[in-house]
Amino acid sequence: MSLSPAPSTLFAVVTALRSAGCVFAEDEAELIVAAAADPAALAAMVERRAAGHPLEHVLGWAGFDGLRIVVGPGVFVPRRRTEFLLHQAAALARPGAVVVDLCCGSGALGAALAARLGPLELHAADVEPAAVRYARRNLGGAGEVHRGDLFEPLPGTLRGRVEILLANVPYVPTGDVGLLPPEARIHEPRVALDGGPDGLDVLRRVAAEAPHWLAPGGHLLIETSERQATRAEETLARHGLATRVVVSDELYATVVVATRPGGLG
Repeated sequence: MSLSPAPSTLFAVVTALRSAGCVFAEDEAELIVAAAADPAALAAMVERRAAGHPLEHVLGWAGFDGLRIVVGPGVFVPRRRTEFLLHQAAALARPGAVVVDLCCGSGALGAALAARLGPLELHAADVEPAAVRYARRNLGGAGEVHRGDLFEPLPGTLRGRVEILLANVPYVPTGDVGLLPPEARIHEPRVALDGGPDGLDVLRRVAAEAPHWLAPGGHLLIETSERQATRAEETLARHGLATRVVVSDELYATVVVATRPGGLG
């Protein structure tokens, strides 16, 4: 049961958050007050947020494509821009498709795609134990979650059958990780952020193996940055995939779609 957002309570929370430097103090205060079960919980939540913990970790959930995705300490928070990758996947997928979500984090992409399309043959994988725990909560019975590095933990029976391969790989160059907001660089796992010297190390590994897992005509979708898009395309093309880049100015999102030649079915 949440607290009633009395004006005095809300004002006190707004003041505390604003003093801590929260830009959207009013909006955050309303969410925190609504989520707090009692005054003690509210005080603890405000203290954590003021100390720089991500708002989503404080609330216990992140909004993603209309869903509440359960998150917590040590888990990458799904970004709104990644909804653009989801939209591209949803436009390409058919109901009942074989879908794999690599570097799944909280499982937001798989959960949202299943919510849009209905039952899928869905597999998700992540190397982080905490991510695997949260992904299992968020996917429930909608899919299987595997712990391991990229394709390594996936069932071999998926080889050559994957129609939609989602890979929201880390793509921040190592030298830029220190420039990220403290919420990310301190409270989210580095393995979910650091993409190596040029940000493309994990993408290269995915590109090398993806053709063996994709069905003919299957699609790999990878989020990247605008400045990395050309090199990402070139990397994927070197492994025999047909590529195109799609961009959302509204969400400041760039996605590379790579397709294995051939036709599904």
